[in-house]
Amino acid sequence: MTMHAQPLQPLPPTPASVDDLAAISVAQWQAVLQAEPRAAAAWMEGAAQLGHARAQAVLGQWRLDGHGCERDAEQALHWFLRAAQLGDAMAMNMAGRCHEQGWGTPPDAGKAAHWYRQAAQQGLAPAQYNLANLLASGRGVPRDPAQAYALYRQAVDQGYAKACAKLGRFHEDGNVVPRDADIAFELYRQGAEGGDFRGMFCHAGMLAARHRKAEALSWLAKVPQTATPRYLREAGELLLQSPDADFRAMGEAMLARANAST
Repeated sequence: MTMHAQPLQPLPPTPASVDDLAAISVAQWQAVLQAEPRAAAAWMEGAAQLGHARAQAVLGQWRLDGHGCERDAEQALHWFLRAAQLGDAMAMNMAGRCHEQGWGTPPDAGKAAHWYRQAAQQGLAPAQYNLANLLASGRGVPRDPAQAYALYRQAVDQGYAKACAKLGRFHEDGNVVPRDADIAFELYRQGAEGGDFRGMFCHAGMLAARHRKAEALSWLAKVPQTATPRYLREAGELLLQSPDADFRAMGEAMLARANAST
């Protein structure tokens, strides 16, 4: 039987007032998000101009990504900040990302921490993770491993896979909490199964230490699918130190992948 894609739902009329926006249904919002990018971006900008926080946050992301419009990091930050000031947690987190990464503004880890903290206080897992990273390293804020651990824990409890490997490292190293390889192993496994490349690499390391080489190699093979070039270089260099030829070969492949992407 031939399967046909569902036709795109038509865009709702461009809102002309706050009352028009209030009448937009969930299904209509979904139709905008799934619409042809240029038409969707024009619609979203109209809604953002009317002061709708979520529309402003979405428009900021689209400006950052170039979805239906030219990439413009300064405009992206402008919309993130407008939405953040209206209390939108996702926009707060993205304002933090812009300040941390220098997207549309000079890098400023202190400002990044401010916005991450605002979003983390609303319980947003990505912001908890991002703020924890700054606290763990002391960038933009005083270094505070205990607070970083607590935030990673909160993010993990919400199912945020990227936080699993960071939390697992605390347990593996005995930092803040007693050393416990079994807890670390379980956290790395959760991160790996959740699709986090750090979790995959760390889980593979503990599998190798437990003489489960085939499983370790299987996870390592997945790391390059989502890892950044920087992480691939770090992971590749570590694997080159292995006495096992198969792990060294995996390291060489990661380094080659990293070099090819630059």
